[in-house]
Amino acid sequence: MRKPLVSTLAAALFGAAALTGIATAPAAAAAGGETPPSLEGTVALSNCSGSVVKLKHSRPDDPALVLSNGHCLEEGMPGAGEVIVDQPTSRDFTLLNADGGDAGKVHSDKIAYATMTDTDISLYETDTTYKEIKRTYGIDALKLDAKHPRAGRDITVVSGYWKEKFGCAVDGFAHRLKEADWTWKDSLRYTMECQTKGGTSGSPVIDDRTGKVVGVNNTHNEDGEMCTLNNPCEVNEQGHVVIRYLNAYGQQTYLINPCFGRGNQLDLDARGCHLPQPRS
Repeated sequence: MRKPLVSTLAAALFGAAALTGIATAPAAAAAGGETPPSLEGTVALSNCSGSVVKLKHSRPDDPALVLSNGHCLEEGMPGAGEVIVDQPTSRDFTLLNADGGDAGKVHSDKIAYATMTDTDISLYETDTTYKEIKRTYGIDALKLDAKHPRAGRDITVVSGYWKEKFGCAVDGFAHRLKEADWTWKDSLRYTMECQTKGGTSGSPVIDDRTGKVVGVNNTHNEDGEMCTLNNPCEVNEQGHVVIRYLNAYGQQTYLINPCFGRGNQLDLDARGCHLPQPRS
């Protein structure tokens, strides 16, 4: 989770956020021969990747939401246990079309939700509706899958920052994934073909079969170290720690759907919503 050009700490953070001067590597092919998703609906942030996403209850006239990582916030990374809700911001996103060309800009004045506790996500509310994005740019939002992803399914990590795709499969799930001060639950573990890099933080993880978003890319064990910055480790139900050198991971996104209702408005008290809540 590397996030440079913001602060000394951010410059060291997590191998999945943007690094200047990194050469673009060829994208891996889809693991099972399926056609990988296009870049349509992804966005480039100043330091990360993201995507315009449509939730279960989203309607065409609702303000569009942009999904990325909690550690990609320009305001700084949330601390362990911190949850950000309805925080003012001012951020632009470069919207991409299917072949990776710049379609235009979308703007957000509000961070609807962000955290690095249990998961690593940020959701920005834009000042543009899904209908307006479709009419102006011809771009459809990506749909968020409401179901838990399945092991063995072919996936593609689609980076708007690099305009690049990484194809592999879901290798399994980490009961707990620890990195420095942060702990995430039930994280997606990729097969080794997905060698993500700086700038891919926040990329949607798309199930090749359904075309729906099942996760958001967030980290990569870079040096083989144990539970340190840029070196996540897995902890199983018995507390046993496993290091998987060069393995990349993402955070599941099906948990987001129950927490947003009509008008794409956040409701952390909604039935079935299990995202962390702000401290009272």
